[in-house]
Amino acid sequence: MSIRALIAEDEPILAATLARSLGRLWPELEIVGTAPNGVAAVEQALALRPDVLFFDIKMPGQSGLDAAEELAERWDGPQPFPQVVFVTAYDAYAVQAFEQAAADYVLKPVNDTRLARTVERLQVLLARGADDGGLAGLVSQLQALLPAASAPQRLRTIRAAVGNMVRMIPVEEIVYFQALDKYVNVATADSEALIRLPLKELLPQLDPAVFQQVSRSTVVNLRGTCRA
Repeated sequence: MSIRALIAEDEPILAATLARSLGRLWPELEIVGTAPNGVAAVEQALALRPDVLFFDIKMPGQSGLDAAEELAERWDGPQPFPQVVFVTAYDAYAVQAFEQAAADYVLKPVNDTRLARTVERLQVLLARGADDGGLAGLVSQLQALLPAASAPQRLRTIRAAVGNMVRMIPVEEIVYFQALDKYVNVATADSEALIRLPLKELLPQLDPAVFQQVSRSTVVNLRGTCRA
């Protein structure tokens, strides 16, 4: 009996790379589909009923953790819930949390040596029909992981352009951010620089106890002196 897998990854190149690596390490595995986001992953998994899920953690619309949790709650029928492998770029702190859970993980960029261990583990689990505690266990594990793995990573430095140079600016030196068309102006006490990152994407990466949005286009450092 063939083993079927679904890959959820919003970067097409990374999805294709993972599929090729799995093809080398597990020729019998059939990739039945790839999903560009968590919402599509849930619907494809319910329709295709794969045996294994490879879910990227950070995807637009719905994270891999949220998608797996929703899928676990909606899964029905006699077929066992798929084995879940999370593909993640999170640091060692988050990885420790994954190692305490039933779900396996693979770090980006995907390494064949680490992926081979995941393949071996999956083959053992599938051969013995292990479900790692069933749906209730998986949901509780995911809920425990969500605060640690889904928390936004706070920026410590800003990589900004100053003329033809690139400058690394510690966030504590920044007085304010101001949106300017396609760029955001980064102002310190004695200089200004530009970054090409929308303010709405920048704000979640800043410490809310330090930075506050005071208008649609401006975010200020509450511990600094705003010149805007």
